[in-house]
Amino acid sequence: MEKQVEKLVRIFNLRSELENYETIHAEIEKGIQFRGTNLWILMFAIVVASVGLNMNSTAVIIGAMLISPLMGPINGMGYSLATYDFYLFRRSVKNLIYAVGVSLLTSALYFFISPINEAHSELLARTSPSIYDVLIAFFGGLAGIVAISSKLKGNVIPGVAIATALMPPICTAGYGLATLQFNFFFGALYLFAINTVFIAFASLVVCQYLKLPIRNIVDPNRKKQVNRALTAIILVTAVPSIYFGYQLVQNENFNQNAEHFINQVSVVEGNYLQKSSINPSNKNVELVYSGYGLTERHIDSIKQVALFNKVDTAKLKINQGFKASFVQENARRYQSETEILNNRLNATTFALKQSENRIDSIRNIPAFGEKLLAEIKPLYPQIRGCSYTETFSYYTQNDSIVRSNRAPLVIFSLPRNALRTADKNKIEEWLKKRLGKQDVIPYFEEIR
Repeated sequence: MEKQVEKLVRIFNLRSELENYETIHAEIEKGIQFRGTNLWILMFAIVVASVGLNMNSTAVIIGAMLISPLMGPINGMGYSLATYDFYLFRRSVKNLIYAVGVSLLTSALYFFISPINEAHSELLARTSPSIYDVLIAFFGGLAGIVAISSKLKGNVIPGVAIATALMPPICTAGYGLATLQFNFFFGALYLFAINTVFIAFASLVVCQYLKLPIRNIVDPNRKKQVNRALTAIILVTAVPSIYFGYQLVQNENFNQNAEHFINQVSVVEGNYLQKSSINPSNKNVELVYSGYGLTERHIDSIKQVALFNKVDTAKLKINQGFKASFVQENARRYQSETEILNNRLNATTFALKQSENRIDSIRNIPAFGEKLLAEIKPLYPQIRGCSYTETFSYYTQNDSIVRSNRAPLVIFSLPRNALRTADKNKIEEWLKKRLGKQDVIPYFEEIR
């Protein structure tokens, strides 16, 4: 067992491939400088990234991230804090601020000149950071500093530049500055701050783990001050992202529930969903129907399905678009003969689609019992079987036989006395919500 553990430790050992300390220091020091070649490369990369964001081209943005030299001073900040080289730390911060300033001015100038000012998806994606961006920055930073300190550098650094995405947030902030949209400006700057802080923090963690030599003698009180300041910066940067991450998860859950709800109410007794929109930020859902007209009963059934899918009916808007009955009543008065023929053709097509849907629903009736059984079995395992059909009820009224509307009949097979009356009532209420009909007929068949 001990040999296996030792072998495992050797496999994950970073120090066996560690570069010479002076070489690491020289490479870090060289990366923080922004003059001459590095400065021109930075400006070119900013323009390329801005064009990519402007044209909504992912490939161009990736190319800009590959040639960006912004990782240098950020790694220098983490390395200098780990080795207590405060002179190098000040140089790193100074160069990073200088690089950010040049980048902001370059991107703002581009977007100010560009005739295209529409915010595409690539721009919008950089304005709402979350806790997931913190994880990307931290683990990307770990990969980057491990590659720098190793003799086997490979092609990790370009991959880290793409993963941590330092260039697009700066360009998005420049877009916000050029168009005076400060929600873009501050959102993108916050994303850049997350990337900067957690890449530097990852560099600090790895450098301390590798025990890179301390460059200056620091008294314990100064170390405590540095650690407290670092902890405060990390918390201030990370805490808002947790809240934004929570909002992101809530919006995704609402999106899924709303989409499931919309799929269930796409056809409502001769009315077809023409258009739908979902707004996760304020939890609004809007539906526009075309067909023979929505009645109060139709709207109530749609709202019942919405409640079952956890969609707030107070924020549900149901509108009537094209109404077939209105056109039928007024067509001859306002339309030419050609338009009348077109409307008749549309009405016939509509009726055919309605008939096809009815045929499909009749074909799916036998299989619906299987779906209901699969859904209720985890809640009531004592239920052995389930049958589903739709039937009519007949009753006498004034010495004549009257037929009711078609009503769902659900038959559950279960052992004798397997369910209490209260459980049967709960199942009946569940069926009414699940099927969206109040006249459902549940029957519990007792078997041996």
